[in-house]
Amino acid sequence: MSDSLDAALATLTEPAPVEDGRPQPALDLLIWDAPNIDMTLSTVIGARPTAASRPRFDAIAAWFVDGAGDPSLPDAPDVEACVFANIPPQPGTLQRWVEALRGFGYSVFARPKTQPDDDIDQDMLDHIEVRAHSHRLRRLVVFSGDGRNFADPLEQLVRDGTHVVVVAFSEVAGYAITSDLLEFIDIEDVPGAFVEPLDRVRLDALPPDGAWLRPTRSLRDFVSSFTARRDR
Repeated sequence: MSDSLDAALATLTEPAPVEDGRPQPALDLLIWDAPNIDMTLSTVIGARPTAASRPRFDAIAAWFVDGAGDPSLPDAPDVEACVFANIPPQPGTLQRWVEALRGFGYSVFARPKTQPDDDIDQDMLDHIEVRAHSHRLRRLVVFSGDGRNFADPLEQLVRDGTHVVVVAFSEVAGYAITSDLLEFIDIEDVPGAFVEPLDRVRLDALPPDGAWLRPTRSLRDFVSSFTARRDR
């Protein structure tokens, strides 16, 4: 752990006053970037995710709440978990998914996806900012590999006294792995997050004798598409 992170964590026990002199309530907040996690999961396993390869939100909720500590203690933080999702015009089974999340205790922010570049990154950042003002944001857990939008804001939160944890796949979360301020956890290391091990080889956890990384696409299929693009 870096000295800067040590210094940031040291401030977490100090209550932050509000204008009327009362301390702000402490909060542990989880933010789930559904489009990013879905996309990166497909990338690391090289296939469309199935029910067996999708993360278990019940186990992740249990891990997150356990990390908040004993709720009976006087300084125990509030806990809040939020999933942010883009909803296509034909939602299909997403209604059941959203209702399941709500049943697990998650709030869901759902935005219609009408254009390919519609995104929810700013909605997530806005909500983090709201909570940073309404509470003493003790711990922030962000499930996203999106360093372009999250790296700078998350590192600033650490400087301001929040313990920030990024949970994503190590293959696509270099911004968090190399940061001196952010803590990184591979999502597959969250206990019970997956029913069975994912079909992936992690470069940060290679066996001593090495491992083969199989192709995620047929060589002939790739060359065929490459040739077609080249010959246009």
